[in-house]
Amino acid sequence: MPRHTITVADFTLGAGRLAFIAGPCVIESPSLTLEVAAALKEFAADLQAPLIFKASFDKANRTGGSSFRGPGLNRGLDILAQVKAEVGLPVLSDIHEVQQVLPAAQVLDVIQIPAFLCRQTDLIQAAARTGKPLNLKKGQFLAPWDMAQVVAKAVAAGNESLLLTERGVQFGYNNLVVDFRSLPLMRALGFPVAMDITHSVQFPGGQGSCSGGDRRFAPSLARAAVAVGVDVVFMEVHPSPDKALCDGPNSLPLAEVPRLWQELLELHELQSFWKGD
Repeated sequence: MPRHTITVADFTLGAGRLAFIAGPCVIESPSLTLEVAAALKEFAADLQAPLIFKASFDKANRTGGSSFRGPGLNRGLDILAQVKAEVGLPVLSDIHEVQQVLPAAQVLDVIQIPAFLCRQTDLIQAAARTGKPLNLKKGQFLAPWDMAQVVAKAVAAGNESLLLTERGVQFGYNNLVVDFRSLPLMRALGFPVAMDITHSVQFPGGQGSCSGGDRRFAPSLARAAVAVGVDVVFMEVHPSPDKALCDGPNSLPLAEVPRLWQELLELHELQSFWKGD
């Protein structure tokens, strides 16, 4: 197990239980957000699995300038607060600017630093100073050992509640590949590690004005990551991925989630047995 663990709601990341981060890429509407959150909570309760709900209030890094970005900071945080109050799940979203940090920290249980912004020192340290757990996503342009410097920035600001997330590395143009060596290498930094299985099958900018992807391979990446040993599996899900307003090609259908989670939890038990945990 990693040296450090993270407490979120009533569970701990990095203490031996496999947890999930899941939700739609972006907040499309209050009704869809609550629908997905309620379904995911039911799945997690049936499997007794820790779950953090994820949805972005603003996708500021969309490929095209006219692409749907979400409801924005204030409305988006209101909807995520509604998820917490009505569904009862801890929530995670990403921030893009320092001025978003304090309002986000009032609602979010976990603050996410996007992969494209993982070297933005001011953003990382402002988020770290809130004391909230941070999900630091590894940039598509970084080697796993480069995350040591990202971690050092957060720790220097007084925060050791850090989750490190692999989401693939740039492989030529408009493609990503996962080097599974990155998971133990990042875990060796002493913090829990997550595998983002759906962003890792993305084709960045692959459709010209937006990104493409191939969701068929996301479950295989999930199985491989759990076999290697991760603390969290991160995935974007949607009731109708082909109609999603963001990241549809790499999002998983909501209806397929329970079976995949069950399989991953069983594989995690085997992996723990092999290690003697």
